[in-house]
Amino acid sequence: MSISSSPTAPLSRASVFVLLPLVLSMQQAYAQNQADEEELTVLGPLVVWGTQVQSSSVKLGSEGIGIKQADHVSDLLRSVPGVDVGGAHSLNQRITIRSMDDKDLRISIDGANQNTYMYHHMGNLQIHADILETVDIDVGNNSVINGGLGGSVRFRTKSAEQLLEEGQRMGGRVQLGYGDNSSSSAAITGFGRLGDSVDVLAYYNGVKRDNYEVGGGEIKDFSGNVIDGSDGTVRGLEGDLRDALLKFGWDINDNHRLSFGVESYLDKGDYSYRPDMGLATDLAITNSLGVPLLWPTEFSRDTYTLNYEGESARAGSINATLFRNDSTLNRDESGWADNEAFADSAGQVQGEAINTGVNVIVRKELGQHGVSYGAEVTQYETDFSASYENGSQDSSSEEIVDSAIFVQDRIRVNERFSVTPGIRYNVQNNDTVVTDDTFDDITAALAADFDLTPTVHLRASTTQLFKGPEIGEVFTGAGLYDTVNDDIRQETGLNTELSLAYADAVLGADEFSAGITVFNTQLDDYIYDYAPIAEADGGGSWKDNIGDMNIQGVEAYLGYDIGQFEALFSYSIADSELDADSDYLALDKARLDRKQGDTFALGLDYHLADARLALHWDTQVVTSLSAGTDLDGATENNAKDGFAVHNLSAKWHPAAIKGLSLTVGIDNLFDEYYASQSSRTGLSLHPRFGELYLQDYEPGRNFKITADYTF
Repeated sequence: MSISSSPTAPLSRASVFVLLPLVLSMQQAYAQNQADEEELTVLGPLVVWGTQVQSSSVKLGSEGIGIKQADHVSDLLRSVPGVDVGGAHSLNQRITIRSMDDKDLRISIDGANQNTYMYHHMGNLQIHADILETVDIDVGNNSVINGGLGGSVRFRTKSAEQLLEEGQRMGGRVQLGYGDNSSSSAAITGFGRLGDSVDVLAYYNGVKRDNYEVGGGEIKDFSGNVIDGSDGTVRGLEGDLRDALLKFGWDINDNHRLSFGVESYLDKGDYSYRPDMGLATDLAITNSLGVPLLWPTEFSRDTYTLNYEGESARAGSINATLFRNDSTLNRDESGWADNEAFADSAGQVQGEAINTGVNVIVRKELGQHGVSYGAEVTQYETDFSASYENGSQDSSSEEIVDSAIFVQDRIRVNERFSVTPGIRYNVQNNDTVVTDDTFDDITAALAADFDLTPTVHLRASTTQLFKGPEIGEVFTGAGLYDTVNDDIRQETGLNTELSLAYADAVLGADEFSAGITVFNTQLDDYIYDYAPIAEADGGGSWKDNIGDMNIQGVEAYLGYDIGQFEALFSYSIADSELDADSDYLALDKARLDRKQGDTFALGLDYHLADARLALHWDTQVVTSLSAGTDLDGATENNAKDGFAVHNLSAKWHPAAIKGLSLTVGIDNLFDEYYASQSSRTGLSLHPRFGELYLQDYEPGRNFKITADYTF
């Protein structure tokens, strides 16, 4: 299933409001056949449709996630210590873990690898939060099972199996959402059983995004002056987003299940040329070059997955995924013709990245041993093409095949102590402009878990790391303009962690929980895409190993649950520093550009069961960062301003209508003027454009309302 490049208009708000009473009347007719005394718990529909987020760095509840009316992945993940999502633009959902960006993480949807370096001005992940059933985050690489230098994020989309209640044959959902400073949306879902063993889900979500207003209603330059030509509204964000999913499941028998899913995602609009940079930069470059501010842009992603889940006494449990993930970015760049000096660049540009692969993992209990083993193969193919109005063309393509086999064994020494050794063989075959070589390595891991008491758990782990040189950036040429580097080496390293977790009914709580993780990640032969070339050798930059990067930090949390009240406080910091090689001493002691200051988060939830009402408040406070050498940050002043953002929301389930929920909320309650510190920030100087204030502003105060009916 693919959404065409000229999709039909999304469901209008008016049409969905017409559909909603019809669906309600259908449900009321259906309900007449049900027992009148059937009770509905207040949290039923919330749990059914909410997204469950699990993280290795914190113990999370589910209520605070489901009530956020998330329309950007950042709404789901910014409460997780060690994790942030940079980028305010719909094209720029850029996940970072411990300051490492998405190129250093393993990101998947339904088992399909999403790592595609499409464009350095956008993120590697495009998905709408509403479609997600679970998000499973490994903060740091602590096992031979998962690749990625900094950890992994596994997204799983909704399925009929999860939504159907016991004995239910079919159901559906209609949702309408509106934010006065962001977007409006309409989603419709149908799910049911076809016979006794087959289930199906069909989902469609249409979002109309607006140009939002920043906090305070004024867009300012680095010196605090209002930017000429601005009115407080960020241009280059307005567009339409479609996300559609068709998923079939077949229960072969009680122990074996196949599922096939097709997801089609499209984001289309007249967008800014650099979606990760603020309006100040866009205006400065546009005014200097005499070209358009907005460019017709279309990003599409089609993901096909075939998943198998099985279990037997002899083989253990088996999970296998066969996938294809096709991402395409198109932009109409005929606007370059507005300036005769750039007319030769006018034309149509397209970049395509296809990931095809398979992964298998088997888990089996053998007495005191919990053995896990498996393999994965992913083929990365990229293609760039440009057709210019002057009749010329450019094209290029690259390919990498990344494979691994692994085995680990959790050995339970006694009831309180276990050790987990593991080993992984990695091999990567590169056919790229930078290098045509094979990189391989054997990595190992060792973890120890010890229950100091029934309520206190201690864990220590160390994991060797591996990453070969990645494929070239797709949309800027798929290697067409890269420089050959026959001497480039793979990245290796070591991630070491010590964590302590506690949970008990103390201090008057039903459960009081606390945890802390201290980590050190050493990345040897760190690869930098813009390593500077000496002027004597021609100048410019290339992809090269620049030294050893050390990242160390802390993640901690406190949780307090009593009755209908839940509170979670978390803290995280990740400091990074490069020990540069002799050829790159100018970068010595540089930090990662996505580094954040000390980050504090507080989430409060209160459930009024009798009123069928849930209340939520969350706060994120990030301290400022002083200027210093970094990698790929602002060149003139890369200091980062601190900020505090507060969000408030409430969800109500009216007793009169089963399945209906109404959610209202205010994001950025106090209208903070800010940018996430893992987004583009700071001031650069350009020889032609002058000052470029890169601040990627987040939305100001946003009133949101969502009507959700599940039947």
